[in-house]
Amino acid sequence: MRALPSGRSLLLGFVIVAGAAGLYVLARSTPMFSLDTVSVAGAPPSVAGHVRAALRPLEGRSLLSLDSSEVDRRLGALHDIAGYTYDRDFPHTLRVTVKPEHPVAVARRGAKAWLVAASSRVISPLPVHARPALPRIWLAHSGDPEVGAPITDRFGLRAVRTLALARLAHFGGRIRMVRAREHDLTLLLGSGLELRLGELRAIRLKLAIATRILPGILAHGGYAYVDLSVPERPVAGVDPQLST
Repeated sequence: MRALPSGRSLLLGFVIVAGAAGLYVLARSTPMFSLDTVSVAGAPPSVAGHVRAALRPLEGRSLLSLDSSEVDRRLGALHDIAGYTYDRDFPHTLRVTVKPEHPVAVARRGAKAWLVAASSRVISPLPVHARPALPRIWLAHSGDPEVGAPITDRFGLRAVRTLALARLAHFGGRIRMVRAREHDLTLLLGSGLELRLGELRAIRLKLAIATRILPGILAHGGYAYVDLSVPERPVAGVDPQLST
């Protein structure tokens, strides 16, 4: 017959459980584990600053009682991060690892401008002359984009996808503007050279070929465009109005 726990053992167990619960309640309600540092990894300084600012109202709260839904709400409202994870690092630190959005373009519509990420998500509105190093794209087939949402302009979306692929391909030329039409993509480079890519198909290959041949073309000078719409037969010309 199995022996049952004695009354004394049961009492001792209840005391231990009650003591642990009391200590937990005490830890939640005292500064013992209060949040005073938000450590951010994986993000550039400007984005890390936005993360810290979003979580600053939580400082002073116990890490034990920190509401995960509130952390998610605050970080989810940031449009310059694509994803995040976080972990409590006792006694006083919340560690946040961020996957930032990567700005690739300034979208223009009339006198308005927006910063757009490689994911096609609109990060924020901008003054029209801000971020001069980023390429310009034009939104002509939609209304104003919504901050925090992907752009819906079909040609603008095509331009952003091209720039995202150029970023992944480590395309070396500075791109000033992207013109997107029904069956045509053209990159206007900082040198003034037009890079005609044709359709979105095989963009990675076209950009890889452009990276190889552009230094020689630019060093030679005198060319106005390079047509890579048929990547196996690149063509350079002096008249940007001529079709090839």
